Amino acid sequence: MSLANPKILVVEDEPNQVELIEFNLNSEGYEVVVARDGEEALNLAEEENPDLILLDWMLPKVSGIEVCRQLRRSKMTREIPIVMLTARSEESDKIRGLDIGADDYITKPYSIKELLARVRAAMRRPSASVISDQLIVGKIVVDLQKHIVAIDGLQVNLGPTEYRLLVTLMQSPERVFSREQLLDHVWGISANVDTRTVDVHVGRLRKVIEVGANKNIIRTVRGFGYALKAT
Repeated sequence: MSLANPKILVVEDEPNQVELIEFNLNSEGYEVVVARDGEEALNLAEEENPDLILLDWMLPKVSGIEVCRQLRRSKMTREIPIVMLTARSEESDKIRGLDIGADDYITKPYSIKELLARVRAAMRRPSASVISDQLIVGKIVVDLQKHIVAIDGLQVNLGPTEYRLLVTLMQSPERVFSREQLLDHVWGISANVDTRTVDVHVGRLRKVIEVGANKNIIRTVRGFGYALKAT
């Protein structure tokens, strides 16, 4: 990442949104490159080597979710942080986006302050390694196609909620998620559950993955939430 002027690829086909995002990113000192469809996004991602990609879900020619999948499969782009922008707020859509390899997910409408904060957070935290649909953090490997989790080469069994929770944490190692954010990402913002549910499932996840060298890999931030250590 260049220290002077980090480059952001904005993939958005709505002119008003492009103008608003570009103006505010420029004001923060970012260099902005714009793609208005998925096909152009894939080309510019390789040509421009951006430091971060803001990717709309609904795009002409190639969908945002397919763009994300292809970016994660390419050696040239697999490590670039991707923040998805979308009006789709269903839990299944969010899980699909995170499973494919997005680092963060912002639902429209959103505030510019929130967007800029998410951009800053995504650019300063480490990225998980994504290789051929495998998500890797330390000794934990998740096969995103088969939904298989292995630690030190040994397959472990997780329930569907613990799996989604692990994938969410692994997508953004070292990022501290509040309990409310985890409810949003894993259960969906409209889910009728409270924050204590998050603690219960984090406890179950810990029992499975915090063994041997992976002990204490899930860090508790008192009064706020949880983060997955990068190593």
